[in-house]
Amino acid sequence: MKNNININVDVRFIKDQSHPEHHQFTFSYTITITNNGSIGAQLLTRRWLIQDETGHLEEVIGEGVVGQQPHLHPGESYQYTSGSVIKTATGTMKGAYGMINDDGERFEAEIAEFILSEPYTLH
Repeated sequence: MKNNININVDVRFIKDQSHPEHHQFTFSYTITITNNGSIGAQLLTRRWLIQDETGHLEEVIGEGVVGQQPHLHPGESYQYTSGSVIKTATGTMKGAYGMINDDGERFEAEIAEFILSEPYTLH
């Protein structure tokens, strides 16, 4: 497959930056983006949908990730860590990266929904 971008997410609850009494729950997420396609591709944009338990939805759109627009040759990976603050102990994130391959074709690499959750929180 020409455009085949794999996205792996590792989420961590940041207890010392969270303040439940003020409805502030902080999470970090480390994302590994791997180009499993047959052509190089560059990440241009990001779009996130972040939802907490109350149903509050926040959309975040911007250029690149952590100030970078990495180009990945076939077989290469790029990893970064970022964070999110929500008002409840659990929530979800999903989104997409806007990409362009070395042939100039634009495509989206979907980021499957993942859970933001304080450890041992079940709902």
